[in-house]
Amino acid sequence: MIHSLNKDEIPELGFAEFIALTAMMMSLVALSVDTMLPALSEIGRDLGAFDNNRSQLIISLFFFGMAFGQLLYGPVSDHTGRKPAIYLGYGLFITGCLLSLFATTLPVMLVGRFLQGFGTAGPRIVSIAIVRDRYEGSAMARVMSFVMTVFIIIPIIAPALGQGMLLLAGWRAIFASFLIIAFLSLVWFILRQPETLSKEKRVPFSFKRIISTVMIIFGNRSAMGYTVTAGLVFGFFLGYLNSAQQIFQDEYGLGAKFPLYFAFLALSIGGASLFNARFVLHHTMQSLSKRALLSISALSSGFFLLALWGHGEPPLWTIMAYLFATFFGTGILFGNLNALAMESLGKIAGIGSGVVGSLSTFISLITGTFIGQSYNGTVLPLTAGFFMLSLASLAAMRWAEK
Repeated sequence: MIHSLNKDEIPELGFAEFIALTAMMMSLVALSVDTMLPALSEIGRDLGAFDNNRSQLIISLFFFGMAFGQLLYGPVSDHTGRKPAIYLGYGLFITGCLLSLFATTLPVMLVGRFLQGFGTAGPRIVSIAIVRDRYEGSAMARVMSFVMTVFIIIPIIAPALGQGMLLLAGWRAIFASFLIIAFLSLVWFILRQPETLSKEKRVPFSFKRIISTVMIIFGNRSAMGYTVTAGLVFGFFLGYLNSAQQIFQDEYGLGAKFPLYFAFLALSIGGASLFNARFVLHHTMQSLSKRALLSISALSSGFFLLALWGHGEPPLWTIMAYLFATFFGTGILFGNLNALAMESLGKIAGIGSGVVGSLSTFISLITGTFIGQSYNGTVLPLTAGFFMLSLASLAAMRWAEK
């Protein structure tokens, strides 16, 4: 049976099928986060959370697990090959889904979410390695641009899917859908994707190698500065993800309309990604990123004052306009900061990308969780967090460029 799955006996996927499979595997991250948002309060009530803010940990623990996973799957796949590393990730993800599906207490749910995050880092990180194995240069950029289109679409539709399942079958159906998607994509991967890393190119797994890479990044001003910047930027976005359901459904009373508003804001990030892909050919990543951060800082300072004047509850249309403009800048930053962090790490790009992703995720977890847990029934913690973290990001970027 194992013999039947050898690389030589599985023909290489066609371009369109390869794009579709890779996109489906990488979309597990976005689905696992955005589909959950409409259900957070109901899950918390059912599992005995005495404070609505505790339900936000269902999002935070997912990213906590993912931070660890990003650090390990790259080196594991370099040692075992791409397919065994992805099998490991799927196994952990499915285990986490089962724990969450049958959870009767919040701690069990959070353990399940940690395992889901740790597991889904496998398909996400190793899929990029598979793309790198098959393509390089402009061909790789073309493949990744098609794949990243999914990340524009998924956040737009995922909350609506979650809301629909919540209304029709309850929140446990959401985890059942994760299991179905994971199973289908895993079977597709097993049957159709050949191994892309030959045995002669594999390297021994070594914690020493991971630690040495971490130390190289800590000693590289540019890489470290942009990694911190990326972590702070994703920190205020994670603060939004943690708070969005409470702000829109509880504070503004949108109820089942919440996914529509979330989708509208997701369009801003998607539009920014397309804008950045075009304008980065004519402007440097540094200049685009700096302008985006300056704009976010200015918008956040002004909106924070408006929110104070409105006792923390400005009109809905104003916060929508503010977040739409802010997320446009955030979309530009998502497209550039990781590339800037990796620019000086060419000789250790494989493991370096995992370390950069892991470190930036840990930074975002600390800051984003703090913003979310500070939610007090108003938008003040969110807007203050956006303002302070955008200023801190500017300082980190300035330090990186010295």
